[in-house]
Amino acid sequence: MSRLAQTEGLTDIQREILSTVRDFVDKEILPVATELEHRDEYPTAIVEGLKELGVFGLMIPEEYGGLGESLLTYALCVEEIARGWMSVSGIINTHFIVAYMLKQHGTEEQKEYFLPKMALGEIRGAFSMSEPGLGSDVSAITSKAVRDGDEYVLNGQKMWLTNGATSTLVAVLCRTGDAQEGVAPHKAMTTFLIEKEPGFGEVRPGLTIPGKIDKMGYKGVDTTELIMDGLRIPADRVLGGMPNRGFYQMMDGVEVGRVNVAARGCGVARRAFELGVAYAQQRHTFGKPIAQHQAIQFKLAEMGTKVEASHAMMVNAARKKDSGARNDLEAGMAKYLASEYCKEVVEDAFRIHGGYGFSKEYEIERLYREAPMLLIGEGTAEIQKMIIGRRLLEEYRAQD
Repeated sequence: MSRLAQTEGLTDIQREILSTVRDFVDKEILPVATELEHRDEYPTAIVEGLKELGVFGLMIPEEYGGLGESLLTYALCVEEIARGWMSVSGIINTHFIVAYMLKQHGTEEQKEYFLPKMALGEIRGAFSMSEPGLGSDVSAITSKAVRDGDEYVLNGQKMWLTNGATSTLVAVLCRTGDAQEGVAPHKAMTTFLIEKEPGFGEVRPGLTIPGKIDKMGYKGVDTTELIMDGLRIPADRVLGGMPNRGFYQMMDGVEVGRVNVAARGCGVARRAFELGVAYAQQRHTFGKPIAQHQAIQFKLAEMGTKVEASHAMMVNAARKKDSGARNDLEAGMAKYLASEYCKEVVEDAFRIHGGYGFSKEYEIERLYREAPMLLIGEGTAEIQKMIIGRRLLEEYRAQD
């Protein structure tokens, strides 16, 4: 086991879960990840294996058929899975966010209906805020839901759905048609729980998944648009049963999602370090392994330090959330640092590989294309800095 990225204070159960996931990654993911990624092929066998391990129900309470574990346990598992192939951790992440939102904000009927099936992986979740013209400005969404008797009618276009095709449940944020004039935008949004068939095309009347977006990296997992055209949703599928609370529900989900993205950055960075330090001891120049050249040792020292620092901040953010305390500052810092450091560690490992790093025969080429997604997922670095800056000013407000 690597000396880097160790976590103090884990229980025996947590260590056992992590050991099981780590073994699965080494045996079932790493040997096939690059081949599947090059083919942009959905990792069906890997997903089925993770379902058997209970990973899809890791944080779902035991009363609903899950394992009832903490965010920390989940984040450490994500770190291990991302070390194997980041796309697989993305498949789990959106499912986990929807399950978390249901657990925290759903009605009892919604919890009893969805969570046991989500724990087994029979229902798979995706969530949707972004739209083609707004990016990080969630308050500017134009997708609209209008009440019509016991139903809502939804219209609009959504963008960047991870698991858009393979999911069977999508949590979608819409502007609510019955909001009052003059109400702040974030107080006029509602989260809808939309059940659908898997696949592309019209997946239920009024709901279309046009096709898979072709991406530079983060392949295998399906990223899609979602188009609603007269989509009718029963009023009892409003998350929590009450309209106009969707913004807060989504932000709560994104907060834990940022811990997840930080964990993914930690996992990818750790794998890049492993590849770099191994290759540096195999490649010889000027009569000795390049690892014995001071320039490479300095690079390895920086890489290892960044892996360790990112892991520590991610663990701190997860533990803060588990304690019940507000963690937007810690989650923002962890996501910002881990994603930026991940990009830098991957690039340094790429440089260590020299020309071979540019070859698709070497795993580092895949990581080099995957790392940039973490810079924008769950909010860009600039968004994180805004969150961090505002929270620091709250904490250190000058006295009059």
